[in-house]
Amino acid sequence: MPTLVLIDGSSYLYRAFHALPPLSNAAGEPTGALFGVVNMLRTHLKAKPDYAAFVCDASGPTFRDELYPAYKANRPPMPDELRAQIDPMLQIVQALGLPMLRESGVEADDVIGTLALQAAAQGIDVIVSTGDKDMAQLVGPRVTLSNSMTNTTLNEAGVFEKFGVHPAQIVDFLALMGDSVDNIPGVEKCGPKTAAKWLAEYQTLDNVIANAAKVGGKIGENLRSALAQLPLSRQLAQIKTDVALTQAVTDLVLRERDVDALRTLYTRYGFNAALKELEGKAGAGAGEELRGADVPAQYRKPVAADLGLDPALAAPGSYECVTSEERLQAWLQKLHAAPLIAFDTETTSLDPLQAEIVGLSVSVQRGEAAYIPLAHDFPGAPPQLARDHVLAALRPLLEDPAKPKLGQHAKYDVNVLSRYGITVRGVAYDSMLESYVWNSTATRHDMDSLAKRYLGYTPIPYESVAGKGAKQIPFSQVALEQATAYAAEDADVTLRLHEVLWARLETEPRLREVYETIEAPLIPVLARMEQRGVLIDTQALRVQSNDLARRMHEISQHAFSIAGRSFSLDSPKQLQAILFDELKLPAVVKTPTGQPSTNEEALDAIADQHELPRLILDYRGLAKLRSTYTDKLADNVNPHTGRVHTSYGQAIAATGRLSSSDPNLQNIPIRTEEGRRIRQAFVAPPGFVILAADYSQIELRIMAHLSGDAGLLSAFVGGQDVHRATAAEVFGLPPEQVDANQRRAAKAINFGLMYGMGAFGLARQLGIARNEANDYIARYFNRYPGVRTFMDNIREQAHRDGYVETVFGRRLYLDDIRARNPNLRAGAERAAINAPMQGTAADIIKRAMITVDAWLGEREDARMLMQVHDELVLEVREDQVEAVSAGLRERMCAAAELAVPLVVDIGTGANWDQAH
Repeated sequence: MPTLVLIDGSSYLYRAFHALPPLSNAAGEPTGALFGVVNMLRTHLKAKPDYAAFVCDASGPTFRDELYPAYKANRPPMPDELRAQIDPMLQIVQALGLPMLRESGVEADDVIGTLALQAAAQGIDVIVSTGDKDMAQLVGPRVTLSNSMTNTTLNEAGVFEKFGVHPAQIVDFLALMGDSVDNIPGVEKCGPKTAAKWLAEYQTLDNVIANAAKVGGKIGENLRSALAQLPLSRQLAQIKTDVALTQAVTDLVLRERDVDALRTLYTRYGFNAALKELEGKAGAGAGEELRGADVPAQYRKPVAADLGLDPALAAPGSYECVTSEERLQAWLQKLHAAPLIAFDTETTSLDPLQAEIVGLSVSVQRGEAAYIPLAHDFPGAPPQLARDHVLAALRPLLEDPAKPKLGQHAKYDVNVLSRYGITVRGVAYDSMLESYVWNSTATRHDMDSLAKRYLGYTPIPYESVAGKGAKQIPFSQVALEQATAYAAEDADVTLRLHEVLWARLETEPRLREVYETIEAPLIPVLARMEQRGVLIDTQALRVQSNDLARRMHEISQHAFSIAGRSFSLDSPKQLQAILFDELKLPAVVKTPTGQPSTNEEALDAIADQHELPRLILDYRGLAKLRSTYTDKLADNVNPHTGRVHTSYGQAIAATGRLSSSDPNLQNIPIRTEEGRRIRQAFVAPPGFVILAADYSQIELRIMAHLSGDAGLLSAFVGGQDVHRATAAEVFGLPPEQVDANQRRAAKAINFGLMYGMGAFGLARQLGIARNEANDYIARYFNRYPGVRTFMDNIREQAHRDGYVETVFGRRLYLDDIRARNPNLRAGAERAAINAPMQGTAADIIKRAMITVDAWLGEREDARMLMQVHDELVLEVREDQVEAVSAGLRERMCAAAELAVPLVVDIGTGANWDQAH
């Protein structure tokens, strides 16, 4: 069938401008957006479509502005750097022979929509090249979307998979969500999941409106508040498909390109690879150009090589379902002979310590894998090998430390297998962690995201074999053919990812060392800690939960007396009415729809003007503690162990810090009475105590090391109170004359500067005038000039390289370090200053955990339980406290060699709070 390609020029120009570095040619003319559009055009023209058009917005208002004068009112004016690239873009489009359309009174979307439907009606296949989600409403049997910047396409099934609604429902979907960029009002707090849920239940926006009274909770209130504006939102979001055009679809044929004009333009703007292609020279694909000499060195990050992938990496695999002893033995022989085994488990639960194994997959070479089903129990399920028999056969391989193994998030599988008495050893590689070390900020590190990024491959979604939502079935109910395709692919894709990622790590010795000496050895350490868990006093939590409920009730009654009537402290709408309509307090913070916000920032900003905002904040703080900890921790107790087992995420925080989830044990407040009471519920068993070992001021010590500032080094080497010493320097006093307020100010400066705090933030924190805060900071830098030099140098390095490093070589890429938006750029500069310290602190405690775990070995009188920020928490037998404390302090202090000593504070007690 003939094909029409409709290129959304306006969308690509903006996307390229914001996505690509601020490039320029030799004359200093901006070229970044132009560069991206040219590559996109070359990609489409290589496909030689029968018909094509480049569609742009015309200047002037459109019919939507007449419908709603506030339409797109929030959009800032076009940046001068982008405006300068429009005429060159149009010249290149013209020289390429592409028909170009710009219609006044409508948007490019409307022109594209009209042409797409006309072409489809004539039996022409249509490809709409865009990155705009609104275009999904055009998708149909003959219309697909293509995004050449992400190399993705969307057909009807793809639209549903991505958005959870059918193309015919996209307009209603967009109306419900609204659009802050285009200033289309929607339902406050209605995101894509909520909009898709409503449309799945009611099918259309009209039916959602008709059934609005049935929707409960705060979101139901928001829906009912938005009913009057929803028809307008739908009208604004709907693409017009009946624009009167002077050109027919069949008029949109490509003209012969103007080679001389293109040569002049490509030469002027420095598009070397495009110029080579024009002259008929080899090696000028779009992917190559993005990696080529046109891109400044600091932006040739490793992730750029993800373009132009080897097609063999995405080739289909050959997978076997192993259900006979003969085939099991054949695969055991392969596993014994293989230099590396990729393995993965399929289970009944995301909680590895309660999950039961349904099957296990293995792979030893790219494109070949096996799935061994062990517990599929659907009606008519074929016979399978006995689980105990298969695990016994695999045990020698899995427990052999000399047999290298590979997983994707292998810690989960290690924990699952521990329930069956198998202690997995020799996990040398983990594709999730390889990606995380390679570039922690480039992508999510789940297998599907990595496969798309590094292999150009889309794995089978879990929902396609098990269903989704209420209709999802357990994996044990999935037919073996589908289960094999899904599970064996996991092992195969993991092996392919390792092949790509390990090759990259080998090109960067310091990154490889971070992986080999920190992240990989930490896998079994964290697995043992998770398996061990921590003992919880559930009765103490129940008592505290009741106390919190009582205090929340008291706050509510006090708030009612102040307001003069009762209301829901949990309802943003009712709070808006009380605070802003009745009490006339200023609305300092607004929601995306322009309503007064009642979030924490908004309430904190007016808490000094009336008692009620502070009461609401106190109420919310208690409610969060109750819902997150005192009510939930008891539910998290594992029925098999009687303990709480958190999960430590190694590939979450960009700086290298571990995260804690299910439950999160790292966010329990330590400075409030309520937080300390929660920590009192973390207890030691009879005959043991809780031991907490905390690095003292570790990030400040790292700052002293990295900056080499003589004053800071002297304070730490001399064992001084560094905050008192800083106060003495800043205020020009002997240390013994520094008072509490001066020490507090120095502490705020010491820590604030590490996080990029300026005079405004310091003034607000200390409750002083901004000029006074400026004076404090100036005196600080005058006394500690090495710190200022370090900060200036690290910012300069970040701009030059695009990343910063920890002492041990871990990198943090800063994608916004050259952003045009000054707020984004300033945020990246603050991160550049802080990341080396926070990342180095994370590396140090990880190194300490590895050493401490090896030292403790299999002993039962001392066990590592938790890691919280810069603190390790152990369970130690009472008669071993002194010996363990000494050994622990020695190993933690030796985890890094800095220019200043590491200091560890150790405390013990019957519970975690007492250990502080």
